[in-house]
Amino acid sequence: MSCADLISIVITTYNRSDALACVVGALEHQFDKNFEVIIADDGSTPSHQARIHELQASASFPLTHVWHPDVGFTAAQARNLGVAVSSGSYLILLDGDCVPELDFVARHRSLAQKNCFVNGSRVLLSEAFTRKVLTSEATVIDQSWPVWMGRRVRGESSKLGAKLRLPDFSSRLQRSFKWKAIRSCNMALFTSDYIAVNGFDETFVGWGHEDADFVLRLHNAGLCRKNGFWSTEVYHLWHRESSRDMENVNARLVRERISTKQVKASIGYQESLGASEVLVTQQR
Repeated sequence: MSCADLISIVITTYNRSDALACVVGALEHQFDKNFEVIIADDGSTPSHQARIHELQASASFPLTHVWHPDVGFTAAQARNLGVAVSSGSYLILLDGDCVPELDFVARHRSLAQKNCFVNGSRVLLSEAFTRKVLTSEATVIDQSWPVWMGRRVRGESSKLGAKLRLPDFSSRLQRSFKWKAIRSCNMALFTSDYIAVNGFDETFVGWGHEDADFVLRLHNAGLCRKNGFWSTEVYHLWHRESSRDMENVNARLVRERISTKQVKASIGYQESLGASEVLVTQQR
């Protein structure tokens, strides 16, 4: 992928301003500067929206905020709305509680490959350590190996993977669909491929498996999964788990689609283009 190609980073968020500020702050320090950010807001309160607009005012990169009313957990629709206002030929999907390392954008650019999508990874941070990060008592980006080894020993992080970098090699490719370790909190693909499968399916309601459905349909469209492990890890700030009341229903829908070979989302990106009650605020 050319260094001249603009990358659009679509960040989902919902009422967690402190975590989002950490993510946006880390993006300020990226080695690769050729990107824009779209904050895809899943119906946050006015106070959270106001904090986003403060981040907009101070950002050194183009930052757009897209918001739709709160009707429950609808991350699929938020992502579709974010992509709809993006300008880049390549997308990085990121969650608003996943802090990227300094080379995050550069590594995703280096792994970009036609007919592939990149499935990233994450390092889980403990509840206590997350509080330190959010209150600026600790930092996660640009830290040495010894620092992270100490954090791993103390149980503050789940692994050391964010500091290890392995090159692009054929073993990263996974040609068949596998449900395990799908991470829509850290994923990348060409915008044209996102549109070709009609984005995320908005018929998935509540937490669970809309990302597995998205990956399944990308495979059905002929794309190959490329694992970005040991290259694109992000630091996942701790949070309480969302309600999983709809997990079994959503999982059953994915299993049904494995046999149907469905490619396009039933209600997805194209339908989001005509969505009402959507607010878009761009950086001035």
